[in-house]
Amino acid sequence: MRRSMVAGNWKMHGTRASVAELIDGLNRQALPADVEVAVFPVSVHLGQVVEGLKDLAVSVGAQDCAVEAGQGALTGEVSSEQLRDAGCELVLIGHSERRLILGDSEEQVVRKFAAAQVAGLVPLLCVGETLEQREAGETLKVVAGQLDSVIDALGVAVLANAVVAYEPVWAIGTGLTATPQQAQDVHAAIRAQVAAKDPQVAGGLRILYGGSVKAANAAELFGMPDIDGGLVGGASLNADEFGAICRAAGN
Repeated sequence: MRRSMVAGNWKMHGTRASVAELIDGLNRQALPADVEVAVFPVSVHLGQVVEGLKDLAVSVGAQDCAVEAGQGALTGEVSSEQLRDAGCELVLIGHSERRLILGDSEEQVVRKFAAAQVAGLVPLLCVGETLEQREAGETLKVVAGQLDSVIDALGVAVLANAVVAYEPVWAIGTGLTATPQQAQDVHAAIRAQVAAKDPQVAGGLRILYGGSVKAANAAELFGMPDIDGGLVGGASLNADEFGAICRAAGN
């Protein structure tokens, strides 16, 4: 039985003051014990969040990591080893904003995924298509290609200690959301793709949906058989809304 997961990606939001308020709000939430909850703050706030949530069953993750696991001459980057040392347990890999705006290539995504696991972090691999790709009927081809980049380079077994998030780019921060059936269709295809190589890994793989998830639509999305929770963006900046999403996953 796969344990549901709700992950909050805070993106490039927050000051020390606003993060303190969000931490306080999260500490007041009644979070379901059967749901793994994680938050991904900006790197400069990681220490504050790790300390602020130490008494709550919430994991802290980073939004990205360097392609090298250790330390070295890579100015401006933060390695997975350093993130682990800072108290992180997970790291986002291949978020669409990294791919499309900041130019992360498939090779870089694979290297970051590998570096995360070397350091003992759980990679949360993001895959998804743009609106143009969906309208061209290329959704499954695009998503399969992004997933295959990791599988072909590192082997399917690496997914046994990873999470995948399907995030249609056209639904991120737009207010648009894939219908539960649209999301389920892609999630089922992802699981089938992995199952063709290793049914056991596929059965245990948690696949989250990301794309304008909110309390109002969470229960319907999470009710689908292959949707194991959500990667939440804007709604994760509101503790009450995020708590409600987590409780929806528990139901």
